[in-house]
Amino acid sequence: MVSKAKVKILVVDDDASIRTSLAMLLAEEGYEVSTAVDGFDALLQLKRSTPDVITSDLNMPHMSGFEFLSVVRRRFPHISVIAISGAFNNAEQVPGGVIADAFHAKGQDDPQVLLDSIAELIRTAKARSIAHDSESAPVWIPRNGKDSNGVPYVVLTCTQCLRSFPLSVPGEASASNEIQQTPCLFCLNKVRYIIDFSISIASPRRESMGRVFSEALRKAAGK
Repeated sequence: MVSKAKVKILVVDDDASIRTSLAMLLAEEGYEVSTAVDGFDALLQLKRSTPDVITSDLNMPHMSGFEFLSVVRRRFPHISVIAISGAFNNAEQVPGGVIADAFHAKGQDDPQVLLDSIAELIRTAKARSIAHDSESAPVWIPRNGKDSNGVPYVVLTCTQCLRSFPLSVPGEASASNEIQQTPCLFCLNKVRYIIDFSISIASPRRESMGRVFSEALRKAAGK
């Protein structure tokens, strides 16, 4: 049995009160707890120290939990993760493609349920790590960007060559949260992605980026 004092847990949530409450709950159980305010903050912390378990809110600014958990599964497959959200009542309601080992409903599930889930993930960590290695995690990306012609687009980062490229998407695709696939513009690696419905970006800067990406697409088509 692994000592709780040796187990590290990272709590990721943009809500300060929930973040603090979860950290206190887990610390009282004897776990070593650290916190992050969003996905970007969490990734910076993962560069310094890797936890055994991550609990992450799904709806966060800057980098949503959907995208963050996908990155974690690709880069840190040995870490077990629990998705947390107040937007869904149970795991069955969570959109497909969310890469998590368990789900906890904010304000609905008893805190003991979360503690039991964490204990189970720790107990089965070795077997889960092996299973994670063979799991293909899709890229989660923001939707609602539009190019200079008003056509919706997304920006994908290839999981193989790590280069980013724009991709025009039809209206029905930009409104879907199903896993989709496209070849990388540079290395032709098949990139699996989901358009993140939790993030809607519409700003002058985004519109400016749209004009740049339109030009990039025209140049790519002319090669």
